[in-house]
Amino acid sequence: MIDTVVIALARFRPDAERIAAFLHGEFREYHKEIFAECFPEAKRIVALMSAGIVVRSIAPLLSDKWNDPAVVVVTPDLACAIPILGGHHGANALARELAGLGIVPVISTATEAFGRDSVEAIAERNGCEIVNRASTRAVNAGILDGTTRVWPIPGPGIVIAGPDVSVLLESGTYTVGIGCRKGVKAEEVTGRGAGSPCRSRIDQKDLLCCATTAKKLGETGLVEGIAAIPANLIFLDDDTVNAQSPQSPSKAGRIGLVGVAEPCALATARHRELVVPKKVFGKVTIAIAR
Repeated sequence: MIDTVVIALARFRPDAERIAAFLHGEFREYHKEIFAECFPEAKRIVALMSAGIVVRSIAPLLSDKWNDPAVVVVTPDLACAIPILGGHHGANALARELAGLGIVPVISTATEAFGRDSVEAIAERNGCEIVNRASTRAVNAGILDGTTRVWPIPGPGIVIAGPDVSVLLESGTYTVGIGCRKGVKAEEVTGRGAGSPCRSRIDQKDLLCCATTAKKLGETGLVEGIAAIPANLIFLDDDTVNAQSPQSPSKAGRIGLVGVAEPCALATARHRELVVPKKVFGKVTIAIAR
């Protein structure tokens, strides 16, 4: 993946190349398909051109704010840098970085506009991932109003978070969704590979978290088994689980869920990509996503 790409019309090439050199990125000349080419491979895009061209070009390419690149428009006179996509996900920081060239950053996200951090910026600065991403709107509103509080919780521990509480974990690549039968024992969890980085072929440093349904809060064997790995265990509410689209059939419909292992893995994964469909190990079911 390329970190930074600067796109400009041919007439603006000298200025665009100067910006690219400043950002340690690469210059690409504008043509009709250039944004479609850059979207999958660039983390940050600077467009030296009118905002209208950029908006029309990227509109069909948008996926979601967690995976789309940060896009900043620089006005042709080099006066302003305007984040138009991914403000909380690198575009605001990129616009501020361009201030080093005398280009004024124009920030429109409310938290930063009022000189406050967003929860996304806090997570990135601390090398963390936000597990329950739907929470960020309410949490950022609370940051703006001064009502959001931060609780550092040293492990081992169990966190039961509401929909307006962001859970930040140290960064990792993979999430493991876990289901279990009633009365599962800790040794059945650790001994049969549920969430185990070794048995699941995941290095410990690459494991973000394990996740299950809140209906399993009373399963002490599951909690103790994940703690022994050790790994973070997140409990998800029914709405979060049911918002996912698992690929395997499940009997979890009996408890009002579309599934457990696969949807829990997908709900906490950055890319919502299932890499290991659900597998059953005795009383334990796991699935892995990234």
